[in-house]
Amino acid sequence: MTNINATAPQRPEFVRQIITKTLGVVEKPLSLWEKLYNIGAIRKVVLLIILASVWEIYARSLDDPLLFPTFSATIEAFLSDIGTGVLLHRVWLSIQILTQGYAAGLVLAALFTGLASMTRIGTDLLETLTSMFNPLPSIALLPLALIWFGLGNGSLVFVLIHSVLWAVALNTHTGFQSVSPTLRMVGSNYGLSGLTYIAKILIPAAFPNILTGMKIGWAFAWRTLIAAELVFGASSGSGGLGWYIYENKNDLEIPNVFAGLFTVIIIGLAVEHLIFQNLTKYTIQRWGMQS
Repeated sequence: MTNINATAPQRPEFVRQIITKTLGVVEKPLSLWEKLYNIGAIRKVVLLIILASVWEIYARSLDDPLLFPTFSATIEAFLSDIGTGVLLHRVWLSIQILTQGYAAGLVLAALFTGLASMTRIGTDLLETLTSMFNPLPSIALLPLALIWFGLGNGSLVFVLIHSVLWAVALNTHTGFQSVSPTLRMVGSNYGLSGLTYIAKILIPAAFPNILTGMKIGWAFAWRTLIAAELVFGASSGSGGLGWYIYENKNDLEIPNVFAGLFTVIIIGLAVEHLIFQNLTKYTIQRWGMQS
């Protein structure tokens, strides 16, 4: 009998040596300039500094303070009125009215979209009213508001509600309609209906659209308020930031006019970065709905 083990081929053994030589730096560290460039806030600050420099250079080359004051003169007027408290008082009056109109507009938009999501009649009503009133400029309603509500804050709140309501309602309704059928069936399988279905299924799924509508509504409301105060303030003899701009225009205090416009821009930037960006960060970005 043949021995199989004796005739089987023998494989040579190999001994591998462990390579201990370093391969070098795998990840190259970023330079200080690259680290600073990757910070969005620093990039935006640099852009603002460039824009301010262009403003200053152009105004000095024009050399006409009544037509276009320099950036330094605008900042001087801004700090002066901040120090006296005049500008802060006018800003506070505008913010109070804006908050009332914006909040009322959001509540009415929620009611309309909630009704539209539960009934067909509500959908038809919202689509019809949105088609009618969304293209209508809010400031065009100010004369009627002055007749209906008189020379008071009610007129301003009315036009602010109009500027907020349709933008928020339209975006929210669009977001509700874009919710996937799968999520809708999940809500139905859990027995959700009515307000519970809206709160637990539709609002979280459509929140990017809702947030977009809130941003648009805020921008429309802020612009409408300043424009309305230019007219309303002239009628009543008092007002907020828009009336501050109007007063200084009549007194030919052009640096103060630009200081008022500068304040409008600062408030817009503050609301966008401190409120809406943080709201986006802690909601739709955390939920993985936006990168």
